Amino acid sequence: MVEHEFGDMPIEALSDPAVRGEFKSWRDTMMSTPRKADYAWTTLARVLSVAKDRGRIPVNPCERGGRLYEADRKDKVWGEEALGKLLAVASKEMEIAIVLALWTGQRQGDLLLLPWSAYDGKRIQLRQSKTGRSVVIPVGGPLKKILDRTDKRSTVMLTNSYGVPWTSDGFRTSWGKLRDRAGIRDLTFHDLRGSAVVRLALAGASVPEIATFTGHSLADVEAILDRHYLGRDVKLAESAVRKLERNEKRTKSTKRLQNASKGDGVDPPK
Repeated sequence: MVEHEFGDMPIEALSDPAVRGEFKSWRDTMMSTPRKADYAWTTLARVLSVAKDRGRIPVNPCERGGRLYEADRKDKVWGEEALGKLLAVASKEMEIAIVLALWTGQRQGDLLLLPWSAYDGKRIQLRQSKTGRSVVIPVGGPLKKILDRTDKRSTVMLTNSYGVPWTSDGFRTSWGKLRDRAGIRDLTFHDLRGSAVVRLALAGASVPEIATFTGHSLADVEAILDRHYLGRDVKLAESAVRKLERNEKRTKSTKRLQNASKGDGVDPPK
């Protein structure tokens, strides 16, 4: 596609500031299929990046071109019913992957590379490949149970049925088959990461606590929680009311004690 559109363009034209606009206009002709448009732009930018690196051109007019496709899945999380369906048909190899994702909140790429040496029986320590952020994750009971009973057939935790570490494509294929067997269409493995955030919030964890646990930024945690359930989840509403009730009781008791100390005839609670 790139060669058909720009194959006869002189190299000298790449130094003209207007050429970036021509490239953008070409990409915009594919706006109805934004992922295709972004892929085409990325390919062109990569070709020009190599040319610049080899001294063939002075500038790459496609640097920092932005993206048309935005995959925002902050409001996509796995509920208990969907998780139950998934685990009911999951192999033991996929089960450990699911539980690991739910109880660590980490990305698929990092989990596929996670070595057994990162687990000391109490915590998992890793450096996130995307952000470079180091996280130390206390291992909860359900995850510890499945890790401790899993045979170490490789240096990494997640392996296929042959005991061989998953490739990204191999895992994606097996995951797709599992999801089809479970009858689930609109949720992905990556959505387990957001689900971990929601589950921690429902358990009473604060935003900073969740961010420390999963390695999200504070803003991302707040965005996930805001998009998914703020104002809609009855469990949080009930928890808020119970906290308010406890606070009211403490406040009334404190006032009675203060009044009693002033000799107003009110007996302090026993």
